[in-house]
Amino acid sequence: MKFLSSVLVAAGASCLLFASCNNTPESTATTTATDSASTKTTTETAAALTPVALQPVTPSPEFPNAMLEIKDVKHSPVGTDSTKLTFSFTVKNYQLAAQTTDGAGKGCNNSDKGQHIHFILDHQPYKALYEPKNEVTVANGTEHYLMCFLSRSYHESVKTKGAAVVYHFKLDEKGAPTKMDVPSTPMLFYSRPKGDYIGKDTANVMLDFYVWNCQLGADGYKVTADISNTSIAGKHLTATIDKWEPKFITNLGVGKCKVTLSLIDKDNQKVQGPNTDGEREFNMAASEPMK
Repeated sequence: MKFLSSVLVAAGASCLLFASCNNTPESTATTTATDSASTKTTTETAAALTPVALQPVTPSPEFPNAMLEIKDVKHSPVGTDSTKLTFSFTVKNYQLAAQTTDGAGKGCNNSDKGQHIHFILDHQPYKALYEPKNEVTVANGTEHYLMCFLSRSYHESVKTKGAAVVYHFKLDEKGAPTKMDVPSTPMLFYSRPKGDYIGKDTANVMLDFYVWNCQLGADGYKVTADISNTSIAGKHLTATIDKWEPKFITNLGVGKCKVTLSLIDKDNQKVQGPNTDGEREFNMAASEPMK
């Protein structure tokens, strides 16, 4: 019995030693993986703690006499249920397709095609027009709002009186367009940011919009901006803007991002009526291709 007990004890000790030896590499690997995950989490947390901010844009060239008008609207049928509308514009005291003088040093995305018109139909992402005309196809029997304004080459709107136009219209069931009255209520039209931002263009992302039938002020109408990078937790900013001027969004990071704008009144209540908010998703990447 003593001999058997001794054998069992010795065998147990051997098994413990063997298990201990076999567990050592596994424990080491687990620790290494944990340390790696911890480092990654710390890095991501540190990046997320860099606050998203709105910074002023350096003063831009003024165009006090710039004028934009709709010259005419022509229509032609497309199939049996849609109509092609051809818009022609008159532009005065402003040169389309020219580079704005400070474009190269503005520090943000700048169109190499130059100054243009932002053509915004029904709050869709704008189309940049480098010539004073555009064609769109819309369904018959529908109602629409069109906002157009002159833009500098780096997509900052010209905010002087006469540099923008709002056109409210509807099409009957046969596609004939009718111009309608533009509401006198305050309105807001989203412009930037939109699309893809790559490399150096991610540093300063222009936030710009157009207000209509109202003025912004500390005791009046304001615009709330909700800005987020949906790819990085903590990259989020909510701001209230009481002065109509462009801003640079900074420290947003790379990934899929979103901006939501809303027009509010002096009591911080959302303004009711057509065209009082806008939302856009856009991409930020360190380099191409976009992922």
